[in-house]
Amino acid sequence: MSWIGRLRAIVTDLRIGASFTTILPFGSPKTMDDGALTRTSWSFPIAGLLVGLVGSTVYAIAQTLGLAPSPAAMLALASTVIVTGALHEDGLADTADGLGGGPTRERKLEIMRDSRIGTYGVCALLISLVLRWSALTAIATPRSIAIALLLAHAAARAGLPIFMALVPPARTDGLSAGAGRPAGPNAAIALGLGAMVLVVGFGPGKAILAVILLAFIGLMTAWLAIKQIGGQTGDILGTFEQLGETAILLMAAVLLYPGMPS
Repeated sequence: MSWIGRLRAIVTDLRIGASFTTILPFGSPKTMDDGALTRTSWSFPIAGLLVGLVGSTVYAIAQTLGLAPSPAAMLALASTVIVTGALHEDGLADTADGLGGGPTRERKLEIMRDSRIGTYGVCALLISLVLRWSALTAIATPRSIAIALLLAHAAARAGLPIFMALVPPARTDGLSAGAGRPAGPNAAIALGLGAMVLVVGFGPGKAILAVILLAFIGLMTAWLAIKQIGGQTGDILGTFEQLGETAILLMAAVLLYPGMPS
């Protein structure tokens, strides 16, 4: 393949990855097929950077207009939820309802497919939103907010391909089962991109701590999913992203908080 062909393939992958993970107007390329999602999964961290960029831009505009850090942080958080179509928040809510309210594996999976939200789902969303909002409020400064959002959204999505590759689907149908398992190189590229972003934002030493934290979250999420429903689903993937995003924002609140010594 010529370098022009390779470049076109990369652009196509980026468009598919962004169109799946966000509602941004990239359009659906004509080359979209059953294996497109796993083939383009390496681009998930880049799509995360786009989401983080939207949130940080909204925060900067809100601050310029004179809003205090608290409402500005809420607007930034709301913009990231809107631009992703609440895709991962929906997964978190469904997972909380299913794993919390289903007595059997079959019932848990049935609840997770139900579009209605229950008490467990509401509580999970509230906890996630409040933790992320409070972390952004604590960071406060536009530059640090931008770093935190870019890191959180890129790093949280960087582990999705390897999670999909290593944890078997819980169903024979559905989004996760239909997507298949990403190839090793795609998962490795996504991990490498996520690690690179963390190193740039946190520095090498603290980036290692962030990677360990995300790996622990991934292991615990995988263990719980396998134990409760026999594997992963699209909702489980959304939950993994939400847990990772929240963890990185909280870590950023500690490391980037204006009052913390450098």
